[in-house]
Amino acid sequence: MNNIIEWLKDNGDLKIIDTPLDIELEIPHVAYIEVKKDNSRPILFTKPIYRAKNIEYDTPVLMNIFANKEITRKIFGKEPDLIGAQIDELMKFKPPRGFLEKIKALPKLAKLRHVFPKRINGKGECQEVVLKGSEVDLDKLPILKTWEEDGGRFITMGQVYTQSLDGKVQNVGMYRLQQLDNNKLAMHWQIHKDGQDFFSEYKKAGKKMPVSIGIGGDPLYIWCGQAPMPHGMFEVLLYGLIREQNAKLVKSITNDIYVPSDVDFVIEGFVDPQHFAPEGPFGDHTGYYTLVEDFPVMEVTAITHKNNPVFAATVVGKPPLEDKYFGWATERIFLPLLKPLAPDLIDYNMPENGVFHNLILAKMHKKYPGHAKQFMHAFWGVGQMSFVKHAIFVKEDAPALEEFEALTEYILNRVSKDNIFISEGVVDHLDHSSPEQFVGGKLGVDATGEIVDKKVDILSDNELLEKIKNIDNNVVALKQYFTNTANPITVIAVDKTRSQLELFKDLQNLSKHIAILVVVDRCNNDLENPYMLIWRVVNNIDSNRDVILEPFIGIDGTNKSKEYDNFNREWPKDANCTKEVLDRLQELKVIDIDKEFIRKFGLLDYCLYNNN
Repeated sequence: MNNIIEWLKDNGDLKIIDTPLDIELEIPHVAYIEVKKDNSRPILFTKPIYRAKNIEYDTPVLMNIFANKEITRKIFGKEPDLIGAQIDELMKFKPPRGFLEKIKALPKLAKLRHVFPKRINGKGECQEVVLKGSEVDLDKLPILKTWEEDGGRFITMGQVYTQSLDGKVQNVGMYRLQQLDNNKLAMHWQIHKDGQDFFSEYKKAGKKMPVSIGIGGDPLYIWCGQAPMPHGMFEVLLYGLIREQNAKLVKSITNDIYVPSDVDFVIEGFVDPQHFAPEGPFGDHTGYYTLVEDFPVMEVTAITHKNNPVFAATVVGKPPLEDKYFGWATERIFLPLLKPLAPDLIDYNMPENGVFHNLILAKMHKKYPGHAKQFMHAFWGVGQMSFVKHAIFVKEDAPALEEFEALTEYILNRVSKDNIFISEGVVDHLDHSSPEQFVGGKLGVDATGEIVDKKVDILSDNELLEKIKNIDNNVVALKQYFTNTANPITVIAVDKTRSQLELFKDLQNLSKHIAILVVVDRCNNDLENPYMLIWRVVNNIDSNRDVILEPFIGIDGTNKSKEYDNFNREWPKDANCTKEVLDRLQELKVIDIDKEFIRKFGLLDYCLYNNN
């Protein structure tokens, strides 16, 4: 893909916006709205400006590259499941012994010749323009500020290339980077990332760590940056496997890191193990702001780029987002790598409204009692799967994992308190609901058993709400789901004035009408919108604190506080759009949305239910 813009015009129905728009809030808001549409398209902003500093950029901003499944398939050049099958075949490949076996193996061996990147001499396309020393100025790049309360401007689609202290192991990861000034970036690599492991090596040795950040180029480089490869394997190997051509790497100008020769920009520099700075807040892919925390600082020594570069960026926040589509590709491609750890795994799915690490659905061949729990331990003990908070397992006769309504019915007909497993383990760096950072509850549901008996007497929503309000008038709304199943779900909205665990106790006399009770705050939740309710609840719960199993299954999905929940960490805000920016974009006719769209995806704060 030598020219991504022309490729997207031909293959991706590229939307071009020539209206001058600000890199602070305006451009990200447009992309955020676009990616939530059913017919989402990639967008090229040809006239980015930085209104606060009176800068007009010559470099266009490209967003929403992975706009939908069809364009994602085209980027990969084949169905992701076929790539997964290819990986599976390679994993099972055995060296040929006899002459005939060697002849038969030639096609497979020929494909492998493309896997390994080639280091080329001289400069690459990404180094047609070289800026060093005093010429370095990050303000010259259209780096975006997405949310009003973000701590600054962030590079959101950077390919961060690093190597181990001895230079033997290379890595590329996708980490957000906050611009601190004209030549410094805060490097947000999390505790479980390879970049962080390398950083620890350099810190122990007392040496500065070389880092180069690629921006743009072939979109497959972007995907490689977030691919969950086994530790120590260079993600760019996947580029060669998928493209069936060697990635061409060139040496950075001011450090020894090699980067793809055809990316649009390279930001080079060194991270000083002794230099940390506050990073954040940042409205992240969880849909919440991550709070201020100290991270290492990268001093930029050079910026290089093509003669006519394009600045690639993404927007994160509440789902659905662009990562829905390259996350889908990752699921399909990496299924074969999970199967050796869990040989009876058939398939898995990480719904985007579960923010991937908050919820996983898995289908398996069940062979014996406790088999699903064995799977839970396997998942929670390996790689990035260890950060998954909630896992639900079904057996082979369940509906397809993307048939969410039918699958939910299947699960609810097999749930009981006896097949819910609650444990504790590592949680994602960005998880905000655990009492202690990095450590929190794990919840597993074994829905591989037989159908259970229905034990609840269903009332109408109004009848049940009235009974609950007679016990606690702070309950302001109620909606029941899947009343035809053995375990209907009752969702209530509350005006929270106490711990909801106390409410569960008070409602025990209504247990004959309630199988599963989910509680959310009355503001910023719509009980008619299950997609966003799932997003809210799996974000907000720690299973060791917020789940009860008697006299019904109770789930407290409310925001937590020290006052009511003895929660001693700061609870973050929702990452919301800015109303004035939405109004301005409407006036400029670059977006066209209504109040229903705004509420459906939680773009702004709202309160549907009053406590009368």
